[in-house]
Amino acid sequence: MKTYVIGLDYGSDSVRAVLIETASGNELASSVHYYQRWVDNKYCNAAISQFRQHPLDHIEGLENTVKAVVKQAQVDPSNIKGICVDTTGSSPVPVAKDGTPLAMVDGFKENPNAMMVLWKDHTAINEANEINALATNWGGVNYTKYEGGIYSSEWFWAKILHIVREDEAVKNAAYTWMEHCDLMTYLLIEDKDLKSFKRSRCAAGHKAMWHEDWNGLPSEAFLSQLDPYLSQLRGRLYEETYTSDVVAGNLSNAWAEKLGLTTNTIISVGTFDAHSGAVGAKIDKNTLVRVMGTSTCDVLVSPKEIIGNRTIKGICGQVEGSVIPGWIGLEAGQSAFGDVLAWFKDVLYWPIEHLVLVSDILTNDQKKKLEEEIETNFIKVLSEQAAQIPLTESIPTALDWINGRRTPDANQTLKAAMSNLSLGTKAPHIFKALINAICFGSKKIVDRFEDEEVQIDSIIGIGGVARKSPFIMQTLANVLNKPIKVAKSDQAPALGAAIYAAVAAGIYPDVIEASKHMGSDFEAEYFPEIETIEYYKLLMNSYSELSEFIESIN
Repeated sequence: MKTYVIGLDYGSDSVRAVLIETASGNELASSVHYYQRWVDNKYCNAAISQFRQHPLDHIEGLENTVKAVVKQAQVDPSNIKGICVDTTGSSPVPVAKDGTPLAMVDGFKENPNAMMVLWKDHTAINEANEINALATNWGGVNYTKYEGGIYSSEWFWAKILHIVREDEAVKNAAYTWMEHCDLMTYLLIEDKDLKSFKRSRCAAGHKAMWHEDWNGLPSEAFLSQLDPYLSQLRGRLYEETYTSDVVAGNLSNAWAEKLGLTTNTIISVGTFDAHSGAVGAKIDKNTLVRVMGTSTCDVLVSPKEIIGNRTIKGICGQVEGSVIPGWIGLEAGQSAFGDVLAWFKDVLYWPIEHLVLVSDILTNDQKKKLEEEIETNFIKVLSEQAAQIPLTESIPTALDWINGRRTPDANQTLKAAMSNLSLGTKAPHIFKALINAICFGSKKIVDRFEDEEVQIDSIIGIGGVARKSPFIMQTLANVLNKPIKVAKSDQAPALGAAIYAAVAAGIYPDVIEASKHMGSDFEAEYFPEIETIEYYKLLMNSYSELSEFIESIN
């Protein structure tokens, strides 16, 4: 009898579901749902780096996508054995005492502070600075030790501290807070007991300073020095955490009826998209998996005996079991990758939107067709033109800090910059400079791991950028001076979530074995072009010099 599992992957713009046959890893059905309120730019203010999402976008997306894949696949619902949810993170959500997201409670339905605080929200920079100062000076345990030594404004405690200081009503109404991956898992299961609910190890370890060395979350004594609210909140959170091969509960009657499934379907503990993406791409020892989308997450795994008691400076954490149970998961990343190019596209698109597409010379039909043509060809043509620029031709030096710097050494106050502009600098030159910048930022991460004696033998790229832009991938291979494989699956994080579900459902004994059978194959491999290596070393030096200067005046 064939068995099936569902992986649910919540990205920044949409949620996608895949229905996977467990023996072969074949994808029988997939569905994508875009968050409508997010599309309408509700609850966000980019000028102050505020990015919030309404939980209803996520709940509606869950129902629509899962129902769609069940209908498409036409398999017996009783043979769909498990579901696992992965999400972006850290993306905390305030909830009421019964577990209802606060944004779905009367009085808070349009309050941005009651929404999910998306990973890219940087409104908590000051609070992150306070956490870092206290961690190194309070005289007790440095709770940032396993977080790379620097706590980020993108993470759990900083965001909560910022919200409760800004909004007294939310502070008083929020019984507790949950990471997005925990919330969606909690909503799906029958037994809704907040105290006993199994929270995600990867979310807690990488973003909330949870570690076995100090028996869980930071102490009340530490948290109270930041704000008494945080020490009170600690008692309403959790002590234990769980890896994603563990059962969180069974699908509830209400959701089984909505989705056309049965209550025998198990729900595994939630996870983060980068970690499940690494599993979907068959991550192994000494392999760096780069999840390449709007930002990047860079994931490595290592046996515990190799890392030992060493801590890796300036990364996003090292957590036992966050990717593969029993192994140490290491995470780094860039706050902007595809977003750098999206920003440049928006800049160039401004005159088209405000001059061309409002012109009375064109009919509405012509405007629509022109807009579609530009959308299709924009990045493609820029890439082609940039690729034709000779290595001997001068191009600008750019920084990739358009949304701050995640790693190495988190600093979300940093801004991007560009130098070496001239009257001969055209759009393709700037585009190439930006691609170089995101690749040089990637090189800084690889260098940090290797400086810290973390071995990297191979690199795997997953995500839209990896699959759709040969120019970027070739540049990255040249800059890193390492070959890069590209995972074939369009939905590696969702596939990884499905792999976790298959293990939790008892279909496979462990994640490594499940990944061998269900993980993605590879569709391309990029090798460094030897003639470019010295050229990119020189440009990398210019990037480093500009980085040091901008950071010194920030």
